[in-house]
Amino acid sequence: MVAQQQERAAVLIAFVAAGLMVCGTGCSGGGAPAKDVRSGPGTVDPLRQAVAALERAGSAKATTSMEMATGGTRVTIRGQGVYDFRKQTGRLKVLLPQDPAGAAEHRPITELLAPGALFMKNRGAGVPADKWVRVATAGLTDGNLVTGGATDPYAAAELLRGARSVTYVGKTEVAGISVRHYRGTADLGTAARDASAEQRPALRAAAKGFATSAVPFDAYLDDQGRLRKVRHRFSFVNGQRKGTVAVASTLLLYDFGSPAVVRLPDSSDIYAGKIAE
Repeated sequence: MVAQQQERAAVLIAFVAAGLMVCGTGCSGGGAPAKDVRSGPGTVDPLRQAVAALERAGSAKATTSMEMATGGTRVTIRGQGVYDFRKQTGRLKVLLPQDPAGAAEHRPITELLAPGALFMKNRGAGVPADKWVRVATAGLTDGNLVTGGATDPYAAAELLRGARSVTYVGKTEVAGISVRHYRGTADLGTAARDASAEQRPALRAAAKGFATSAVPFDAYLDDQGRLRKVRHRFSFVNGQRKGTVAVASTLLLYDFGSPAVVRLPDSSDIYAGKIAE
C-alpha cells in the first residue's frame, strides 16, 4: 500500500536523506558524572508536571539537535522553529548535514508536527517540491521520537511523565536563565500510560520499538516549572546492520508566548505517490 511505503521510507528520514549509514552497537550519548548530587522526596514530581507548566505557558520557540555517530564521525541534525503546547502543533526547519562525500548541503526540510502526524516538505526522493509527505506517527516503530531528525517538543516533555531514578543535580543556567538540573531515566511504557490521549499511541509504539524502554535524560526546569532544556538518549535496533543505535536528542525552549501559528496542509497538497527507498 502507498501509505505503508511512505511510512517505511520516512523512518529515519533525516539519516537516509543525508546518505548516512547508521552506527552499530557502541554509540554513546553519555555525559560527565553528576556533581553536587542531591535527591529526596518529590524529586520526580516537577518533571511529571512539566507538561502542565508548558501548557500554561502556551507556546515557545524551539531549537533542536539530534546527534549520532557514523563511521567514527559524529554528525548533528539541527532544527529551529515554534511550538504551541495547547494545540500540540509545531513547525520546524530541519537542516541536514553535508553528505560524507562532500556534496552540497541539502535543502532544509520543513516539518509540521501535529497529534498523530508528521508532515514533511522538501523530502526529496521523487516528491514534488510543492507537496508534503504525511506520516502517521503511531505507525512508526520509534513513535517519531527520532524519525524526523527532531523530537516533538510535546512528546519530549511527555516522556518525563515516566521519570524514575531521578537525581537533583543542582542549580545552573541555560541561556542566561536560572534553572534546576535533574538527571534520571524515563520509562517509555510508563510515559505512554500517563501521556495525553493525543500522544499515547505514538509513545506506545516507541515503547515497543526501541531496543530498551529506559531513556536516560537530563532535564532543566525554570522557577515556573517550565522545561527549558532536555536531552534524551535513545537506543533502537538498526535493521540494516542488526546493531543497536544510540541517538542523543536535545530540545531547547525559549521566548515563551511567542506566536506559533501552524497551518496543516490540505489533502490536495499531500503527495500520494511512491517514495524512493
